[in-house]
Amino acid sequence: MPHGGRPNGTCGRTFFPILTYTDIDDAVARANTTDYGLGGSVWTEDAERGMGIAARLECGTAWVNAHMLVEHAVPFGGVKASEMGRELGRHGLEEYLQCKTMYLRR
Repeated sequence: MPHGGRPNGTCGRTFFPILTYTDIDDAVARANTTDYGLGGSVWTEDAERGMGIAARLECGTAWVNAHMLVEHAVPFGGVKASEMGRELGRHGLEEYLQCKTMYLRR
C-alpha cells in the first residue's frame, strides 16, 4: 500500500497491519499498541490456541482464521479510538433507544 501502509484517502489509520514475530507475547503486545481497536484476526492451524490469542487482542471483534464475518444478530463495534458504540444485535438496537422511567401513585 502507498503512504506507509495507508490506502489513499484514509484518515491516517493503518489498515490490516501484518506482524511478523517469533514470540507470540511480543506480537500481541505490538498489536495492542495501536490507538485503534475495531477488529483483528489471528491465522493459525491450531484453532484453540488462536482463540486464546484472539482473546488477548484489544479490539471490539476478533476472528480466528477469518476476517470481517459479521452476523446481524451479534453486536459489532470497536474499542479505544474506534469506539463509537455498537451496531447490530440487541446492543446495537439499544443505541437507538432512550430509557424513560415512569411512576404512578394511586
